Amino acid sequence: MSRYRGPSLRIVRRLGELPGLTRKAPRKAYPPGQHGQARKKKTEYCIRLEEKQKLRFNYGITEKQLLRYVKKARRAGGSTGLVILQLLEMRLDNTAFRLGFGPTIPSARQVVNHGHITVNGRPVTIPSYQCRPGDVIAVRDRESSKTLVEANLQFPGLANLPNHLELDKDKMIAKVNGIIEREWVALNVNELLVVEYYSRQA
Repeated sequence: MSRYRGPSLRIVRRLGELPGLTRKAPRKAYPPGQHGQARKKKTEYCIRLEEKQKLRFNYGITEKQLLRYVKKARRAGGSTGLVILQLLEMRLDNTAFRLGFGPTIPSARQVVNHGHITVNGRPVTIPSYQCRPGDVIAVRDRESSKTLVEANLQFPGLANLPNHLELDKDKMIAKVNGIIEREWVALNVNELLVVEYYSRQA
């Protein structure tokens, strides 16, 4: 399955609020489609699947990538669900989004792809780059890059900057001070159900 590029509000209506995917709010409160208003009791599998889909659509990753993160989290030890969230949150495109360099994760991914961001002084165009404590993330010293990010910083996607990041707005330089903590993850998701979903798939 490739990355989703369809209507974002359709996904929000089905799965609930996804702060990384879009800032728009749906006008209708029920799921899309012909049977959206016919509320049926969800099966346990359906609930686990929806939690997994929340991660996929919010962070804009493919099924293959998410499976890779799950396997990596299992090898890391500790709480698998928490490690999955930390791996996703520490991606460069998500970090740029949390810093306000893009209003949504897809737009922050574009900022990274187009070479507007540097990590430790070098341009990085890989959205899945894993940020580590001590990394210095900055906007490239070009007029086009600074103008674009300045406009995005006026209206950041999320109001609060997580405590593992510090940002100098004037210089457009940020530092990663550590790994994100669970309470700073903006997405409302039950990561244990995601782990359960993949453990039953294996």
